[in-house]
Amino acid sequence: MKCFSEGRESVTDKERSGRPETSRTEENIAKIRQIVRENHRLIDRSVAEQVNINKETVRKILTEDLDMRNVCANMVPKELTEDQKQRIVTICQALLERQDEMLGHVTTGDETWVYQYDPEMKQQSAQWKTANSPRPKIFCWSKLRVKTMLLTFFDIRGIVHYEFVPTGQTVNQVYYLEVLERLCETVRWTRPELFANNSWTLHHDNAPAHTALSMREFLATKQITVLQHPAYSPDLAPIDFFLLPKIKKILKRRHFDDIDDIRSNTTAALMAIPQNQFQNCFERWTRH
Repeated sequence: MKCFSEGRESVTDKERSGRPETSRTEENIAKIRQIVRENHRLIDRSVAEQVNINKETVRKILTEDLDMRNVCANMVPKELTEDQKQRIVTICQALLERQDEMLGHVTTGDETWVYQYDPEMKQQSAQWKTANSPRPKIFCWSKLRVKTMLLTFFDIRGIVHYEFVPTGQTVNQVYYLEVLERLCETVRWTRPELFANNSWTLHHDNAPAHTALSMREFLATKQITVLQHPAYSPDLAPIDFFLLPKIKKILKRRHFDDIDDIRSNTTAALMAIPQNQFQNCFERWTRH
């Protein structure tokens, strides 16, 4: 109350005359910029020791003066060689040249495991909290061993064919050949206009079962065109960047009783995807 008796009308504190920050100079900023350029993985303590100033000042220089953030590396499947990178460019250019005639004719697919229980993704646990509320906790769960493998193919209009691999069966070239025979029959009945003139195109990745000699001979006999897929490019596989994340997000955090329960819920998740989302997927594929 003393401040008001002295005639003050504001409740805001006056600026205090403290000790000026003498370490945050242009010279030190330049030194820190050079140090970090030479080694991006240095921690702020190591930088402070080299410049001989305190750690908090180094942190301010890095974040405020140099506008830097300490971020983790983005994990990628494999470091590509220059030849592999060039092949990706070549294939993408060829696909873009044919996109108008191609996208309505492509059937793409792959296989994936579906689990009895799959833990939620980190972003799925996010929730709004006040500053004083305790941070939410979630117990760590691992994927349960009960699982089934899903094989699915789709085009711009929706799901074309799907099936679950029998328990104990591996997807080798013999079994995958049987899958493609069933896929051809499904295309015949669900996409008759494409089947009639052999205008549908198959797209899958470069797994050994997909590229075996027996597979190539079968596709040549059926006159089925196969769309090239560059190695180590999940961003160019619609099933990897669209379909599998979508159905797994629906199934995460759900406990299923047995394999039949897993399969029925997976089927429901597949059938629930609207047609316009498949169209958006193929548009994203073109942008990618």
